[in-house]
Amino acid sequence: MKKEDLRIVFMGTPEFAVESLKTLVENGYNVVGVITMPDKPAGRGYKLQPSPVKQYALEKGLHLLQPEKLKDEEFLSELRKLKADVQVVVAFRMLPEVVWSMPEKGTFNLHSSLLPQYRGAAPINWAIINGEKETGVTTFFLSHEIDTGEIIFREKTEISESDNAETLHDRLMVMGASLVKKTIDAILEDNAKAIPQEELVGSETVLKPAPKIFTETCKIDWNRKSAEIFNFIRGLSPYPAAWTELQRHDSDETLRIKLFASEKIALTEDYRINSLTPGTIITDNKTYIDVATGDGLLRITDLQLSGKKRMKSVDFLNGYKLDNKDRFQ
Repeated sequence: MKKEDLRIVFMGTPEFAVESLKTLVENGYNVVGVITMPDKPAGRGYKLQPSPVKQYALEKGLHLLQPEKLKDEEFLSELRKLKADVQVVVAFRMLPEVVWSMPEKGTFNLHSSLLPQYRGAAPINWAIINGEKETGVTTFFLSHEIDTGEIIFREKTEISESDNAETLHDRLMVMGASLVKKTIDAILEDNAKAIPQEELVGSETVLKPAPKIFTETCKIDWNRKSAEIFNFIRGLSPYPAAWTELQRHDSDETLRIKLFASEKIALTEDYRINSLTPGTIITDNKTYIDVATGDGLLRITDLQLSGKKRMKSVDFLNGYKLDNKDRFQ
């Protein structure tokens, strides 16, 4: 079968998915339909906004469906009419069996981790938060349980200490698009030899999950070690962002502050003697903001006061003075 004859239905919603769809379209694959989420209200006026995938599909004149419910018979009828040979899912939503079992050659998903590790909604964030040194992308055929289907291909990349969720997202987005193309080519050649995930799990392997992240779980615990907080901050940067509360020593008021970047620094002998309480702030009110952690100090470099713009700590200190009796909690 030629690539022009393989009928592909693509399912995705955010920017991460656009790169894969774009790769298929620009390389001449036959994308007969695109499924994305209904428009959602956003911005100050809460006007309905199309998803990035919808915007690209409209730009390229692709056939578009936006079902509210994936089990709706009208949608299923429209999907059947597309007569897909294969369905590609990238950052979409959980599919019912009636949808993923429809194509003759199956439905495969692109996941931004090295499955079976980090199954779940936020694999990029959790890989960094947990201090992993490598991650990657995986294509796998969908099955009944989420992120558990047979693996087709995996590709690895290193995670450096300079990475945050944004830089890793962008790198995996490009890697993932290439892997989607590779997977489609293998399906075209009847060479997509999938293996059960169980074969990649050793007797002592500990599988780490990647559950959805909520605002309340993004609060920093300053009792943790500096390295753990450092990873926590970059693993949530720039979105949804780690946060803490500034308690002024002379006021009952607490201010929420988002933290986007930090640096690990050595704990001096003076500070060891003083036995700083985690959350204690040390600053010269000009060039740096250091915070005591469970085992040392962390220097905050990028932050955002509630209602203000994100800025460097130096700029923050130009207009907002801290006291060494103030603390983060």
